[in-house]
Amino acid sequence: MPAATGTYAENAGKTGARRASVGALLMLLAIMISIPAGSVDVEPIMPISPPDVDAAKVELGRKLFFDARLSQTNTEACASCHQLEKGGADGRRYPLGADARPLDFNSPSIFNAALNYRLNWRGNFHTLEEQNEAVLLDRRLMNTTWEQLLGKLRVDQDYVRAFTALYGSGPQRTHVLDALASFQRSLVTPDARFDRYLEGHRDALTPEEEQGYQLFKSYGCIACHQGRNLGGNLLQRFGVFYDPFAQRANISDADLGRYAVTRIDSDRHVFRVPSLRNVAVTAPYFHDGATASLAEAVDIMARAQLGRDLPGPDIDLIVKFLGTLTGEYQGRSLAAQIDRSKQ
Repeated sequence: MPAATGTYAENAGKTGARRASVGALLMLLAIMISIPAGSVDVEPIMPISPPDVDAAKVELGRKLFFDARLSQTNTEACASCHQLEKGGADGRRYPLGADARPLDFNSPSIFNAALNYRLNWRGNFHTLEEQNEAVLLDRRLMNTTWEQLLGKLRVDQDYVRAFTALYGSGPQRTHVLDALASFQRSLVTPDARFDRYLEGHRDALTPEEEQGYQLFKSYGCIACHQGRNLGGNLLQRFGVFYDPFAQRANISDADLGRYAVTRIDSDRHVFRVPSLRNVAVTAPYFHDGATASLAEAVDIMARAQLGRDLPGPDIDLIVKFLGTLTGEYQGRSLAAQIDRSKQ
């Protein structure tokens, strides 16, 4: 048997040490990005590319993603909360659960979720397969069982043929999870104007948008929102300098962040840093959908995370920059697809 990895206190200490190391790394990054423009050639953000996926698995996963039979009542599909025509979310502050009551968290966009190192607001899932299974079985979400779900799929001859062709047998638990994850890995949105800017096409941004990007870096937003997904690769406390929960009469389990999962005090109000890709078309914002205004979200984040009250004109410029992060899906502008769905 493997050796024990240490006591709870020792492990908690290691967690704290790792978080301290991450904090030191973020400080170093903030110092690096304060170096005058032109001194450093490497940008803290990287463009994303079209995914390399198995087309047949993607198509099977797409069919499953939109199939309400994956829910116990045959009324809810994965796409019910993650609507591609609404930026991969649902546009509501809270989605409704299987019991018709509002859920605890705002729906994060499914677009580019495969680029995150952790999933869900609390970052409590490491893989798409793990997260998908939890959603399927959760009593307040899809509220199904594998016996029920597989029974439905195995009487559908189209599914039986598709699974047999790809996996060598009819529908099985691991095959369903693999197909769903394959489709979700295809949901990336490359070719944002900012991606083209990073690839050397400096005219892809207007002067104001480029100025907004420079402010985004100089103010320190980039310390948490960097990498391919402009976020999604860190866990961070919401309220480093200003406590956004201080004025709330009631603190919900959702507000507690990772603490509700780990019961480690240093995880109180800690969340996975969300990606900012497509942020201009995925309102409302924050774990509780607290605001539908991107300008207000920038203002709140500046005060809570950076300890700064930003001038209105600077907020406007940063918002202009954030608008350049909207990419394309299946070769078409995601923003245009969303606008078309509203007509």
